[in-house]
Amino acid sequence: MEKLQSLLAGIIPSRLLYQAVLSGVRKKEPDGIQKVTVKPVELKGQFFYQFSYYYEKKVLHDNLTVEETEQKLQELFSEVFKQGMIHTAEADYQVLISKKFKVTILKKPASIKQVELTHNRKKNYLLEEGTPIPFLVELGVMNPEGKVLAKKYDKFRQINRFLEMIRDIVPHLNKDRKLTILDFGCGKSYLTFAMYHYLREVEGLDFQVVGLDLKEDVICHCNELVEKLQYKDLRFLVGDIAKYTEVDHVDMVVTLHACDTATDAALEKAVRWGADVILSVPCCQHEMFTQVENEVLDPMLKHGIIKERFSALATDSVRATLLELMGYRTQILEFIDLEHTPKNLLIRAVKGKQTNVDQIAESYLEFKRFLQVTPYLEKALEDKLEPILAGMKK
Repeated sequence: MEKLQSLLAGIIPSRLLYQAVLSGVRKKEPDGIQKVTVKPVELKGQFFYQFSYYYEKKVLHDNLTVEETEQKLQELFSEVFKQGMIHTAEADYQVLISKKFKVTILKKPASIKQVELTHNRKKNYLLEEGTPIPFLVELGVMNPEGKVLAKKYDKFRQINRFLEMIRDIVPHLNKDRKLTILDFGCGKSYLTFAMYHYLREVEGLDFQVVGLDLKEDVICHCNELVEKLQYKDLRFLVGDIAKYTEVDHVDMVVTLHACDTATDAALEKAVRWGADVILSVPCCQHEMFTQVENEVLDPMLKHGIIKERFSALATDSVRATLLELMGYRTQILEFIDLEHTPKNLLIRAVKGKQTNVDQIAESYLEFKRFLQVTPYLEKALEDKLEPILAGMKK
């Protein structure tokens, strides 16, 4: 085994190892180890080799230092495996070990030209860290040098996730005229400012944005920030979307975390305005919780927390379906990781022709009959939905 020890001593301490795959178990056991892979990683600025141990039904990981890696590989080759492929910066080495522990090492040209440290990959965000962005600095997400503050990193990721969704809908917006975008329930407006920055600075669109919220102090702060940043065509008003009548047409409606049926009120207005794009992150869906009833589902619905979650999912499914009946192509997407917020679903609706309206209508009516519910949004859009649903009710 001296030949193998010499090889490992030459490549491990020098960090030349790009990848290793150990296979050919000497003695197979039920649910025993099948292979091991090794690759370099960087964790919190320190260099390690990550060992992945593959079993029939699981994979276990262990991160070892350079010194520990050399010792562990010698141990695995001596006691467990009889062959391996070692990829380095200079060459590939195929290791073959006989029953009598005679070692054969075949040297081949390097097949991996470079390696990226897995845990050190930089996420390609639309708003990059390291470049100061005025609104993020003012909102306390970045410092003046462009570094994202640790306690605000989740917010930074949320902003970029939202902008990815904005980027995807840009092709569906009319570029031949000045656009109107309405953001209801804008709150502190992290995402409103991010949307404005992206559409103006990156996409170069001509538009105006109106942010609506019921909290006067929040709106006052947002308008002060607009003035400080000198953002043209961005303003914030105290108001309820259901009562907002300043414009006759809106191209995009954004409603994030509007509580309960306030989301439905925003969706109704968006439909009546003929908005080309709707982005909605619902919140606190209570309405159907008090309505839903079904004996078949009693094993679920008798538990309050399960009923609450089921009702929320059913509510958003109904909203997406009703938007489809109104001529929108809809998707329900993950807005941000569930570990950061339970309110992590976003309804994205883009105006477009539907070819299977009757099928959607029939499915919707069967669904609401099954749950014994009458959704708020259906009642709000009754004049538009009645001609579509009337034939299905017979």
